[in-house]
Amino acid sequence: MRIGLLTREYPPEIYGGAGVHVEFLVSRLRELMDVDVHCFGAPRPDAVAHRPAEELEGANAALRTLSVDLAMTHAVSGVDLVHSHTWYANMAGHLSKLLHSIPHVITAHSLEPRRPWKAEQLGGGYRLSSWVERTAYESADAIIAVSEGMRHDVLDCYPALDPERVHVVRNGIDTGRYWPDPDRSALTRFGIDPTRPMVVFVGRITRQKGVGHLIAAAHDIDPAAQVVLCAGAPDTPQIAQETAAAVAALSTDRPGVFWIQEMLDTVSLRQLLSAATVFVCPSVYEPLGIVNLEAMACGTAVVASDVGGIPEVVDDGRTGLLAHFDEHDLPGYRAALAKAINEVLADPDQARLMGERGRRRVSAEFTWEGVAERTAAVYRHALHQD
Repeated sequence: MRIGLLTREYPPEIYGGAGVHVEFLVSRLRELMDVDVHCFGAPRPDAVAHRPAEELEGANAALRTLSVDLAMTHAVSGVDLVHSHTWYANMAGHLSKLLHSIPHVITAHSLEPRRPWKAEQLGGGYRLSSWVERTAYESADAIIAVSEGMRHDVLDCYPALDPERVHVVRNGIDTGRYWPDPDRSALTRFGIDPTRPMVVFVGRITRQKGVGHLIAAAHDIDPAAQVVLCAGAPDTPQIAQETAAAVAALSTDRPGVFWIQEMLDTVSLRQLLSAATVFVCPSVYEPLGIVNLEAMACGTAVVASDVGGIPEVVDDGRTGLLAHFDEHDLPGYRAALAKAINEVLADPDQARLMGERGRRRVSAEFTWEGVAERTAAVYRHALHQD
């Protein structure tokens, strides 16, 4: 079996969970079959990279994306099946299905109808991305949802889909890369006191990740704890300004606030997650949340919102605590978030026990080998249906 895997992100150009997923999935899939990776960006030795058409320099980003998809479609001639990741590559998968008469499998990492705030960033491009996603999804031979919650969302957004074509394969974690690391050198580099309790957030500055809700809640978090925000790559200048103002106000109100805006390397991130008393994922939309798996693999308790696939990862009361998210009661959500964080901070022994349970859980249930095997099974099903 020869697969054409289509993605925007691929090492070393990774900025989100979809890129992490593709990186580890490909390495395991290549142990089972031939995989040709087609990605966006600069040339690299283990993938075919594509750039937007020069004639579209300065055009809307969605149009530039579609020009890459056309190049990908031409380049995958000869594969048995294409597998696309995110709307950036979905149209390449759809066109490849039509042009080359091969099955198209999609992994659903997020859904455009569930992210209306993207219109702030993309403008009219958001309408194009939404059209691309709908067209590709409704014609796909199989869709892989990264959680049961995501499967529900896929079918809710696209009711024309045959439910039998939507499969669940949860994300994985490399426990050889993320583990309870006792080294604290990365913390001292940022001036963080490794002997004090610490609340950590890691994520992009976007409406989806809910960092604004955490910053608001942090005014009510135990002042003895440090608040470390690893937050960068803002979606828009507006949300960047909002975040800067909110962090400044928080720093005035309480001590021990650290805002790390650079993208951390794996070693530094592992040390930070390992040192945290509690990791917080305040997302308002999260199909699964690989970052929660990373924190759990480092033996850290997690407080998270109860949205999307998060409850399938964070076992409420055992590996962490869930705060109920209600878009119609944001003050209530922020209060619940602060309450859960303070509960974990108040009982260090229980926090350690939650972390140990989390490490065992991800080691047993979220392996990339298992993800690759289940993905290969979806490929076989797509190739042999009808």
